[in-house]
Amino acid sequence: MPLKAVLFDAGNTIVLINYAVVVEALAAEGFEFEEARVREAEYRARVLLDPILAQSNSTESPNIFQTYMRFVCENLGVEWGAGAECAFRRIAEYNRQHNLWNQPNPQAPVILERLRQRDLAIGMISNSDGSIQRMITREGLAPYFRFVLDSRVVGVEKPDPRIFQMALERAGVAPDEAVYIGDLYSIDVVGSRAAGLDAILLDPAGLWGNVDCPKAKDLSEAVDIVLRRVS
Repeated sequence: MPLKAVLFDAGNTIVLINYAVVVEALAAEGFEFEEARVREAEYRARVLLDPILAQSNSTESPNIFQTYMRFVCENLGVEWGAGAECAFRRIAEYNRQHNLWNQPNPQAPVILERLRQRDLAIGMISNSDGSIQRMITREGLAPYFRFVLDSRVVGVEKPDPRIFQMALERAGVAPDEAVYIGDLYSIDVVGSRAAGLDAILLDPAGLWGNVDCPKAKDLSEAVDIVLRRVS
């Protein structure tokens, strides 16, 4: 079937982590790192977290967020002791108040416009805290999206196929007419496939290994893959 819809994850996809917050929280406890080093550690933390998420753990659980940040620290060579825990509390409080994933991906406007020009329906499915619609509206990205499904709002969380099925209904397309783009294999790829969609996994540092789906280093490359299917 011809492709009619492209659906996106939000965090680490359309919006990125505010790495400066992590850098500052660690620096306050005496751990000095360049932002690029923290970014690399976070890329590795996603891959380490994935097997835990595969055991049906919610991405929105406080324990999962702590494990995620602990993996970031371990990849930086920071022992999980009193200083790291204090830094984590700073990050967790910021996340509670502002959502740590609040930096628009600089590639987003261009790739969304490319898709819109091809008359493809664009949607978003996010495990989030109810703030995603407000965030993309603030950044001027909301007009590109036909709909946004935030797990806190709709009451269903990825990888549950029901949230993907909701998205297909909103887009008015069949599963084989849509593709999903996200950054976590067990959440985004497994979940979307369970609903019958194809998926593309974002792998910015080439860390995911031999997964059984297309990978892209960034949004631009992912959309290149999508548009080859449209052509």
